[in-house]
Amino acid sequence: MRVLHVIPSLSPSQGGPSFALPAMARALRAEGVDVDVATTDDDGPGRRLPRGSGPVECEGFRAWFFPKQTEFYKVSLPLARWLNRHVRDYDLVHIHAVFSFAAIAAARAARRAGVPYLVRPLGVLNRWGMEQRRPWLKALSFRLLDKPLLDRAAGLHFTSVQEREEAAGLGLRSPARVLPLGFDLNEFVTLPPTSVFHAAYANTAGRPLVLYLSRLDPKKNLEGLLEAWAQVSGPARLVIAGEGDAVYTAALRERAAQLGLGERVLWTGRLQGELKRAALAAATLYVLPSRSENFGIALLEAMAAGLPCVSTPGVALASEAAGSVRVVAPEPAALAGAINRLLEDPAERTRLGAAARELARRKYTLLAMGRELKAWYEEVTHAAA
Repeated sequence: MRVLHVIPSLSPSQGGPSFALPAMARALRAEGVDVDVATTDDDGPGRRLPRGSGPVECEGFRAWFFPKQTEFYKVSLPLARWLNRHVRDYDLVHIHAVFSFAAIAAARAARRAGVPYLVRPLGVLNRWGMEQRRPWLKALSFRLLDKPLLDRAAGLHFTSVQEREEAAGLGLRSPARVLPLGFDLNEFVTLPPTSVFHAAYANTAGRPLVLYLSRLDPKKNLEGLLEAWAQVSGPARLVIAGEGDAVYTAALRERAAQLGLGERVLWTGRLQGELKRAALAAATLYVLPSRSENFGIALLEAMAAGLPCVSTPGVALASEAAGSVRVVAPEPAALAGAINRLLEDPAERTRLGAAARELARRKYTLLAMGRELKAWYEEVTHAAA
């Protein structure tokens, strides 16, 4: 079976989806599915990934990177032309986006060629995404472009029950299925020594570290986290590890200064590889205060590393991991209370960390995801035959 995955960007700057798709491809390859990916060369606003004239061989799949012509919707006419020429080469198309030129182009090409397609909406159909991000434009786009695309899909791929339920009020007609993401979490079994992180960032040794490791984005509720941190007592430092829009990042730093947080907050930028894993090793606990996450890959990595975690009901993974993650309201007082209590209770930190590690490594595996996806693909292609 040959399957084409289409996504607007594979840039690490775009967060979870760019990590989830390669993991999905590896899981499918292990099940004997031939996976190709079509995307743009987007690497964040004003930046482009290096690309060649042909496919790039990645671990588990081949990827074609086409030049984007706009930042908004990541319009790529070369991508659309390639899809129109080659979509018939595949048994099924799996689209990872809505409100995107790539998704519209892929769905239209697949329909013209009679190839069934699935859509993974990436969480943007929830109430927060529909109401907080360009609501008028989204409403117009949804009515004219995206709802028809979704209604004609062979299926909608949600990664959590919460994501499916939040989209249920939109009147979508295509059958929906919840299939959680899975990852190779072996890299979090043995972490680097904490000294790797302490050597990179002075004055972090010997004190508790509360780690936020994810993109810097308004939906992540970082303003609430900073206000919560102003209510946390003791010698702990908040480590904010991530990157985002320059203007938004500057505003966060300014807010931290207004709150008088000073050296109590360490801004590291995006961490990768050994240094990222060392940050997880050095952390006392992890916090993801988002108002909306259709899954929560960063939280899963922290859980797999055995960290006690604080998160919110808007993070779908946190809601499904009750008992293994401390889930509190996204308001500053609730976040501060949870952080303070865990910093003061090493026994509870140990219990939560062990429960989180066991759940992550038992439920969210590549093997389970690969088998379920392949079975779904076979079901869809047989129905379309």
